[in-house]
Amino acid sequence: MGARSKARKRALDVLYEADLRGTDPRSTLQERLAQADPPIAAYAVVLVEGVLAHRAQIDALLREHAVDWSLERMPLVDRNVLRLGAYELLWADDVPDAVALSEAVELTRSLSGDQSPAFVNGVLARLLELKDTILAAPDPVAADPG
Repeated sequence: MGARSKARKRALDVLYEADLRGTDPRSTLQERLAQADPPIAAYAVVLVEGVLAHRAQIDALLREHAVDWSLERMPLVDRNVLRLGAYELLWADDVPDAVALSEAVELTRSLSGDQSPAFVNGVLARLLELKDTILAAPDPVAADPG
């Protein structure tokens, strides 16, 4: 497993733990950084911070494009893999789209249910189709004062 793949897995661990415990992911990240067991790579921190910076928009996109699944009903692993994948796909300019999609599907394949890889692939593939439109549009969440 490459360094970035390991960092993605570690970022997923942090997001999953925070989601499971109902805590702030930044606090969970800080706790894990302080423990350093296992250590957290710099890219994992970039991923967690990136997901958090765009989380409202990511979640809105997932709600819109995850057919027949509400965000709240998704398995925690799938939801957080989708968040990571959407962040890398839309905002991580140094990650090729095919890599972002493939890595998300692989994480899901190794950690979630049998139907989950196809689900994650389908949602992220749809976001990829709409990538230019998504990035060109103003962030509706940021524009909403309430």
